[in-house]
Amino acid sequence: MSLRTAVPLALTAAITLALAVHGPQATAASTANAPAPAAAALDVSKLALPSAAFKIADLDPNVTACGDLNGFVNNQWLKANPVPSDRTSWGSFEVVAERSLVIQHALVEELAAGQPAAGSIEAKIADIWRTGMDEAAIDRAGIAPLQPQLDTIDGLRDGKAIAAWLRERYAQGQGFLFSFGANADYKDSGQVIAYAGQGGLGLPEKGYYFDQSQAKIRDAYVQYIAQVLQLSGMKPAQAATQAKAVLAFETRLANASMSRIEMRDPAKRYNPVSAADANRITPHFDWNAFFDTLKVPAADKFSLSQPAYFAELDKMLADTPVQTWQAYLRFHTIDEAAPYLAKSFEQAHFDFYNKTLRGQQDMLPRWKRSLEAVNDAMGEGLGQLYVKAAFSPQSKAEMQQLVQNLSVALKARLEKLDWMSEATKQRALEKWASFTPKIGYPDKWRDWSGLQTTDAGFLANMEAAQAFNYRWRLDKIGKPVDRTEWGMTPQTVNAYYNATKNEIVFPAAILQPPFFDPKADPALNYGGIGAVIGHEMMHGYDDSGSQFDAKGNFDSWWTEGDRSLFTQRTDQLVAQFDGYEAVPGLRVKGKLTLGENIGDLGGLTVAYDALQRALKQDPGARRKIDGYTQDQRFFMNWATVWRRNFTDGELRVRLNTDPHAPANFRAVAAPSNMPAFAQAFQCKAGDGMVRAGKDRVVIW
Repeated sequence: MSLRTAVPLALTAAITLALAVHGPQATAASTANAPAPAAAALDVSKLALPSAAFKIADLDPNVTACGDLNGFVNNQWLKANPVPSDRTSWGSFEVVAERSLVIQHALVEELAAGQPAAGSIEAKIADIWRTGMDEAAIDRAGIAPLQPQLDTIDGLRDGKAIAAWLRERYAQGQGFLFSFGANADYKDSGQVIAYAGQGGLGLPEKGYYFDQSQAKIRDAYVQYIAQVLQLSGMKPAQAATQAKAVLAFETRLANASMSRIEMRDPAKRYNPVSAADANRITPHFDWNAFFDTLKVPAADKFSLSQPAYFAELDKMLADTPVQTWQAYLRFHTIDEAAPYLAKSFEQAHFDFYNKTLRGQQDMLPRWKRSLEAVNDAMGEGLGQLYVKAAFSPQSKAEMQQLVQNLSVALKARLEKLDWMSEATKQRALEKWASFTPKIGYPDKWRDWSGLQTTDAGFLANMEAAQAFNYRWRLDKIGKPVDRTEWGMTPQTVNAYYNATKNEIVFPAAILQPPFFDPKADPALNYGGIGAVIGHEMMHGYDDSGSQFDAKGNFDSWWTEGDRSLFTQRTDQLVAQFDGYEAVPGLRVKGKLTLGENIGDLGGLTVAYDALQRALKQDPGARRKIDGYTQDQRFFMNWATVWRRNFTDGELRVRLNTDPHAPANFRAVAAPSNMPAFAQAFQCKAGDGMVRAGKDRVVIW
């Protein structure tokens, strides 16, 4: 179940993704040496798997690489591959993700058709899968599975009762007013503390509540709230009135919230306090009682990350009519459960969030929606099966070598920086030396023995998994950080950097073309996964990650002069992306996307250096292939990674919320700052892909 409490906002600093992939990303980590499932019988070679590999035939002869690398590499593919009606984006990442889904689908179908041992990982996955696929039973149940919660909400009479209700729901992993969870202490990265952060909004970002350009979205949101309230049994006139009250309620929360750009600053996500300190900010919400209910040892120290938000929330417990609170809680309780309820609820949820907001015309087929649920509930459990079926030891070994090669190239870059002082450079090299790479899958698998699933109902299984997973996370509070845990499942097509662990992580599923292919020439692998490796390493030195030291502590290890020089250079990158117009009248937000753009520029630069080192060791590999040099193929595969179509709605949402720039700009931005690109294609001053003089951004 998608819970806003499941991942505390503090984690947005600790985990930086290579790409914002919207879809299932269940928390993946290990707590015990659980027995592995029986070896998968699935033969992946017999499946019809899609490919996103770079192809010479895709190149557009009417566009030059020097004029527009993205157009040269991707125009023809993009024209031939519009966004499917059940998607909001389509490109290399989605094709590789589809490949992963096909394998996962075959795995769960095998489990459902067999008779897994009672209590096994396979049996629990099969329960969730079967109940998710039983659409007739879900429709027969209607809203009945949720009715006890709604009846309790109807019985709330004052702010004190509401606060008590919130405590009880959070204890079950269900909460939407604020995020609450476990993460490494920013100042003591070896210990886990609790983090509470802003939340409570149904629209994507605070600007949606105030910007005139979002007025139609706000109107549609009010209509959706009213529709949900009516579906739950409220009369139309009352539902319409309460829907407006809910929007006003959320607008107050939005007004007290920080923007996505503000939240990029780690200092604004970390505010350690005691429960007594917090209670002075929220006199109507007792944090001691909250911690007692959740059974977490957080009273002495936790992070109340946005005090102004919680102060406003506390005022609302005292001054907002109970009827408004009931409408808000009723709506969000149903909204969160809608994907697991009868068709009318699921359709209403889809029509607003997917169709109106993002431009998706049709729902994903039932099997993909059920597979998302399996990943949400037991992602790492399914990952164990995925790895056995689809990830080879050879791929892991070759990735380890690539990581080592990128690491050597990064060190050389750091050592040669002419704008960084020796004192800061030594600290930067200390951080480099402590990078921890993780490839493919966890060394230890998580124990699922405490999770109880049945064939009784889809929502019941999802709520059971939700409570189990949330309890598992809460139990980390007050304990040492387990550095073996993963933040993604092996079947996720993505990668990330974790600042508090100073680790770079590459799940098995991303190790497919165009990112990685053991049979490919060096240029394709270095321009694909090599650049992704470099990207994640460079997050350790971006505007946010650079504020964490080699041990993962939030610590200012730069000299004041070096930080100033760094900011001057990154400000140029902000300006470059501010200049990109994504849709008429809407530009990329350079400050919102800065961390990823630093990662791209540094990562591609370091990957290019690593390729040159590899080619020196094997001069025979420097041959032309299909008429193109290794340097040219390196940059062409980089662009292939970033081929992507968006619906207009999806693109507009991302411009407001996504720390990643649209893919077409990522394809061209970093290469245009690299003399190596101009040399590879013999570009000249004035060409569209050549930034020179004061326009060229040089950081690393």
